Amino acid sequence: MDALLQVQNLTINYDNGRCFEIPAVAGVTFDIYEGEAVGLLGESGCGKTTIALSLPRLLPDSANIVQGQVRYRDRELLTLPERDMERIRGEEISLIFSEPSLALNPVMCVGNQIAEVLHAHRSWESRRCRLEAEALLARVHLQDTARIYKAFPHELSGGQNQRVLIAQALACNPSLIIADEPTTSLDVRTQTEILNLFRELKRESRTAFLFISHHPGVLAAVADRLLVMYAGRIVEEGVLLQVYANPLHPYTRGLLQSAPPKPYSSAFGKKRLSPIPGNPPDMATLKPGCPFAPRCPVRMEICAISEPGYTNPGGNRLVRCHAYVN
Repeated sequence: MDALLQVQNLTINYDNGRCFEIPAVAGVTFDIYEGEAVGLLGESGCGKTTIALSLPRLLPDSANIVQGQVRYRDRELLTLPERDMERIRGEEISLIFSEPSLALNPVMCVGNQIAEVLHAHRSWESRRCRLEAEALLARVHLQDTARIYKAFPHELSGGQNQRVLIAQALACNPSLIIADEPTTSLDVRTQTEILNLFRELKRESRTAFLFISHHPGVLAAVADRLLVMYAGRIVEEGVLLQVYANPLHPYTRGLLQSAPPKPYSSAFGKKRLSPIPGNPPDMATLKPGCPFAPRCPVRMEICAISEPGYTNPGGNRLVRCHAYVN
């Protein structure tokens, strides 16, 4: 089966406004298949959001795609004319941002913001767009949809606004939805409701998802396969349950050991946390070798000299670590 989305050797730098560029994403490669939910896990600043914005070509002007390919249904998105890209955004690939208060227009009622997506991609009259927008509000379990339709973002709670963003993303039944930290700004109860909603959407459609989070517990609730990211690189890949049960990369092990359970988990307050020593590297002054080597408890001499490539230690697992190189 061919992949819905293929990302090959994607490398992205940011212009620092002076004489050099800061690397953000370095040689990232992964596939997403129809109906699959892929999780992208990593600390803040590792390049997750840069990847999310690069797929629908929404990177800021300061970003420079140095090399790589992003193929969607055999179309190369990085070189596609902007007019064609506008048709794909929202209709075939949707992006859910982490902060609803920044993603929604504060001076437009939320229903019109959903209807606007339909009007841009469907040849429908205004009344039909409105009715469909109300149906989408109901689909994401918002009550009193007529009232919600007319409400402005500041009149709704954070959880309600997040559901509006999800409804907006679902408007044209896209093949791929990218959810960038979709529960970060929400309280615990609302986080649970939103994650349950995503699970429901997965069961009901063949839509593929790329879920991005810094919290392993969030991805455990929604993802089938996991990509672990550190310093702009994918350092481990595999079926989520296999990675969580037997993490191969030292960073993955450290991340899982340092992440607290969700407050509603039975393990909350009982798990002993072991933080990863040190700090993530400064991408502007990254040294040769493995980027994780200064923080790694099992580093070897070669780790400071050479950056490891991908190794397949068995099954569908991939890892970038010298410990697995024969």
